[in-house]
Amino acid sequence: MHESIQNYISRFVSLTPEELSVVKNCMQLREFPKKTVLLNAGDVCNFEAYVLKGCIREYFIDHKGQELTLEFAVEDWWVSDITSFENQTPSIMYIETLEDCELLVLSRASKDELLARVPKLERMFRLMIQRHLSVLQKRLFRTVSYTAMDKFEEFLKRYPSLPQRVPQHYIASYLGITPEFLSKLRKRQMKGE
Repeated sequence: MHESIQNYISRFVSLTPEELSVVKNCMQLREFPKKTVLLNAGDVCNFEAYVLKGCIREYFIDHKGQELTLEFAVEDWWVSDITSFENQTPSIMYIETLEDCELLVLSRASKDELLARVPKLERMFRLMIQRHLSVLQKRLFRTVSYTAMDKFEEFLKRYPSLPQRVPQHYIASYLGITPEFLSKLRKRQMKGE
């Protein structure tokens, strides 16, 4: 079992060696090269994945054909379209690797098996959903009430390594600004304005 997923689980619940073995058997290690689309809009999401290595972007395409980045997932984060996965309905978003990635993947069936055999993990997944909802609520609040500079500074706190890992236009898309305006914000920040 990968130490990072074991450490992640231990933040929520304590598992016996036998229960950890069940986790290991239910999660499939998968490697994906950079620029792999893991989910297309219109498809049903059939996975929840823990990121061991790499960076992933979730986005959708608006009515003008513009890509709007919803979220990034990096090491020690989970990625999925929760609504599509849980309800088995078509997704409205895309999930794409931005770097070569190593993921521990749960299918719908393997997650059901995991929760049936290790019921303690229901708590972990519930707390993960609560945390995710809290993050989304904060993001919504920042989107409607923060200045562009405030949003950029919050982004840097949340994702300190991402400016070196992903193209600037994805960050601008996440912040809801143009890449040119993001360049101006970066310059202002470097000057300490």
